Parts: sequence; structure tokens; C-alpha cells
Amino acid sequence: MAGDILLSVRDLDISLHTPNGVLQAVRGTSFDLRRGESLGIVGESGSGKSMTAFAIMRLLPRIARLRCGALELDGERLDRIEDGVFFDRIAGQRISMIFQEPMTSLNPVYSVGRQMTESAIHTGRLSRPAARRRAVELLERVGIPAPGDMLSKYPHQFSGGQRQRLMIAMALMNEPELIIADEPTTALDVTIQAQIMALLADLQREFGMAMILISHDLGVVAEAVENVMVMYGGETVEQGPAAQVLTAPRHPYTRALMAAAPRMDGPPHRLGAIPGVVPAFFGDPQLCVFSSRCPHVRPVCRQQRPPQQMAGRFGGQAQRYSCVMPPAELATLPDTRAGDALPAPVTDTREIFAVRGLSREYRRRRGIFGAVETVLAVDAVDLSVMHGETFALVGESGSGKTTLARILLGLDEPTSGNVFLNGKPLAETSRRDRAKQVQPIFQDPYSSLNPRRTVAEIIERPLIIHGISARDERRRAVEETMDLVGLPRRVLHNYPSQMSGGQRQRVAIARALVTRPAVLVCDEPTSALDVSVQAQILNLLVDLQQELQLTYFLITHDLGVVHQTASRIAVMRNGRIVETGPARQVLDSPQEEYTRLLLSSVPRLEKLAPPAAEAGR
Repeated sequence: MAGDILLSVRDLDISLHTPNGVLQAVRGTSFDLRRGESLGIVGESGSGKSMTAFAIMRLLPRIARLRCGALELDGERLDRIEDGVFFDRIAGQRISMIFQEPMTSLNPVYSVGRQMTESAIHTGRLSRPAARRRAVELLERVGIPAPGDMLSKYPHQFSGGQRQRLMIAMALMNEPELIIADEPTTALDVTIQAQIMALLADLQREFGMAMILISHDLGVVAEAVENVMVMYGGETVEQGPAAQVLTAPRHPYTRALMAAAPRMDGPPHRLGAIPGVVPAFFGDPQLCVFSSRCPHVRPVCRQQRPPQQMAGRFGGQAQRYSCVMPPAELATLPDTRAGDALPAPVTDTREIFAVRGLSREYRRRRGIFGAVETVLAVDAVDLSVMHGETFALVGESGSGKTTLARILLGLDEPTSGNVFLNGKPLAETSRRDRAKQVQPIFQDPYSSLNPRRTVAEIIERPLIIHGISARDERRRAVEETMDLVGLPRRVLHNYPSQMSGGQRQRVAIARALVTRPAVLVCDEPTSALDVSVQAQILNLLVDLQQELQLTYFLITHDLGVVHQTASRIAVMRNGRIVETGPARQVLDSPQEEYTRLLLSSVPRLEKLAPPAAEAGR
């Protein structure tokens, strides 16, 4: 890695002019990025991560105002370049960005080939034939099969992982010096995630690019970057070498994030959920931004901004953090991984769900006039789910997990085989009785909640459907369930858009629980959440299981969540169960090659080893 600085950011401030006042989205952020270097930016939603990236790319909203001491690319002041010049000469040319959701970033009405080549052709960098040749080369480089044929296809004809690869190929069309990846692996399977991150690392080495990786997945950051910047409340609270920051964090917020992340080593334990949410700061707050949620807060923390301290230098980089707590006192704090061991769920030998020889076929046509083909989504599946346990179903997208869950919920019919609920065939159970015993919790709480109804109406709706006509009884049940899931009653009349992601997921859980079902089918219930909110929800699910003797059928691609919650695991591939058994046995000693592949693809914090401090510093 060359020693010269490619990107330099000094005292970056971003303010948003809102009806409620001037919101300080980013304050005083400074960092340097050298050629070929990788920087990870981590923190909860609302911390200022994406705003910092948007400032570099000049993609801030209209209400935003930017001020900085310097924003330089290779010594050139980006903040002083006119918009037209910036988007012709810098954006997409020297700096490219990979956005979080490729389907919303790709134009659905333009072919892949047109979208990939238009920038290079428009700027005159490449002729049309040369641009097409380069597009084919890049598609092949990122692992898209038959790349020449794919240029004429449209985004909806690609899988999620392929669309993310398309975004990477588009970002590389003009051989940028810097690539910014904003949550590039969110909601991807663990194997696809590993492939995408390995691809980015290979391309970074091949083209000599610098990279900024924005992510809430600490495991991904730990394996992908050299340096880490931790943001909270719009400020940088800690930064330094990734191996040092993520193994010996100094700032209480970094330590709290580490404690909230599910890990694969050791026995399952209660995660260190951070209470509350990231606050919004108006004006210029003269206090520690983390003081309202910090377990070690002192009076001085609410009176002035903390000084920046240096913990040492590691590999030529300094580890800096902003906190009033002296290093000697920080060293005496409990280990970030400390937490109470989780009690084993109370299970018995009675089957609540029994699946016998279950298959589900779908028929689809290849293209408008193509041949009809049969797809076997679920293939001769046998499994049992016991009362009181957490049964986890894992596997890649397209393996049949969600189809199986839809059949258990009665939302789809099997082609052959049987499902028994408490010994009775599911097909012979009325829809009302089935819904009273089994309820779903979906992946995205925002899309699964009616935006036109209040929290009280959303939670109350199942009671109305099940014939509870007394309004006072329904209101009492709604309030009791809100207390159960930790929702304050003051949000009864809020709409989903007025709530945080964690609160929305609690509303979804309350809606599922209000009829007191025996089973919750949880389809990726935490994949769309920050690590801190994920910890709150996972702890809540554990508490509810102990209190209500619930049974969970959990679908997830996050094996850290599986390690944290599951008592038994089934691994699904191409519609078939390839391995099943007790969670610890499957995770520690997998028997199938496919299970070993899944486990080897999991990014793990525990793989990091802290670097030695430099002598004499």
C-alpha cells in the first residue's frame, strides 16, 4: 500500500434544516484514506455513516448544508468544484459508490448493458464497442455467467446476489480510485455475502483502489478492512486499526456494540442491548453525545464535549477515542462479552408440528412463450418441532425455507405429504383455529404493518378477527401485550412511520402475541435491524419464550443468531433437509459438506487478534 493520502476529510459538518430546527447530522468528522487502504464506518442508524458518504459523493438532500475544513481527493478540493464538473469528472469516474439495495439503484426499464456503458460513453472515456467489451469483461470478473448474453437482460431477471455483483461491475467501469460500499451485503445469504466481500477484496488488490465500507455487521467489517471509524450521534467516537478497535475497544459505545453482536464462540449468553435510540441533536450540543445511554456516565459528560485521547499506535496507525474516562479506568471495566448465560428453554417430547413427506411443486414458464417447467421447492421433507423449543431452519435463498414456513402457516398448500399441528392434520384445522395457535413475525416490520393504522389498531386487529367484541377487553389485552414486549403506552396512537425500527418490530411481535398463540414462525426477524436493536429483540424473544412457554420456528441466514437462540437446527438445500440435530452439535461438528460451507462463510469477530503496540509510543 502506497503511503500517500488519497482522500482527506477535515472537520466535516452536515446540518439539515427541518421544520423543527437545524438538525446536526454530522459534526467535526475527520479522517484520511490512503491509496489501496480500506476503512470501515460502523454505528447505528442515525449515527451519520451514510451522510458522510453522501457528502463525499455530493448526494446530500436539498435541505442539507455542508461545511468543512477540507474535503480533498488527491489534493483537489472537492467542495469547491461546480456540480456539473463534479459529476462529469469525479462521480462515477474517480469515485464510485455501491448502494445498499441494488434493485432500487438499478433502473428497471433499461437493460444491464445500457446502464453499465452509458457513463463511459457519455464522458467519452470509451467508444461504444470498447465500453461493451469492458462491460463483458467486468461481468465475467464478478462471476456473472454468460456475460455477453446478460447485457441485454433487465435487473429483475437477476437474483439478489447477482444484482449486487452488477452494482460492483458498474462501479468499476471507469476504474475508480475510491469505491464506497454502503451496506453491500445487507440481507444476503452468508455464502453470497462471503463471495461479495472476497470479490471486493480481490478487485481492490487488482485495481489498487481504496475502499470505504459502511456496515452495521461488525463481523463483515472485522474481516474486510484495515481501519475502523465508529460514529454515534453524528460524531466520530473512536477510530484506529480494526484489529485493535474491535478486540480492545476504548469508547463505551464501541464496547456496547461489541457486547450486542451475536458470536459463534462460547455458550449462548444474554446480549448487551443498548437501551434507547440514537438521539437527534439540534444546534451545537456541548456534551458527550453518548451520555444519555452510557452506563458509565458522569456529571461532566453532560456539561462539556469529551477530549480526544490516544490509546497507542498499532501498525503505524493511532487508536483514538473521545471519552473523559482515563485509560487505566477503562482497563478495569468488565469484558464486553460478559453476559448472563441463557437458560435452556423448557421443552417436552410432544410434537407441536410434525411434517411428514412434505413436497411442494410450482410450475413456471420460461419467458412469455417458453416451455413450462416444474420447480420442486420443497422435496420430501420430514421434521418435528417440539413444544417449547426454538427450531432453526437455515440455508441459502431459494432453498425452500420460506415455502415451508408458508405451508406451516397455512398460506400455501403442499403438493404431497402432511403437516400435523398438535396431532391433527393442518388441512382439517379451520383457518381461525390455525391462526389462533400459529402466528408469523416477518422480516421487514415496516412493510408488514399497515401504515394507515395506529399501533393500537394494528395490535387489536387479530382480536376483532377472532370475535372478541367487547372493546374494553380488547383494549386491556392490547395494553397488556404492549407491556409484555416493552412498548410504552404513549405510542398507542402513533403510526408505524413515527416509530424506530426496533419499536416497529416490537409492534409486529405484539400483534402476533395478542391472541396468545403457541407457536411463532419467525422469518428473518432481525436481519433488517441494527446490531443494538437486534440484541434487544433477541433478548425479548428469549424472555417471552421463558414467560409464555412459546415455541419458535426460526428462519434465518445469520448463524450467530442461530447460535444465540436455537435448541435444534435443520439445514435445507434445494428443497431437502440435508442435516438436522441439536444446535451445538451441528454448529460444532457439522457432518455435511454443505453445512461446513455455511459455517466457513460466517464472518466472525473472534478471528481477529489485536496487533502489538509499537515500542516507544
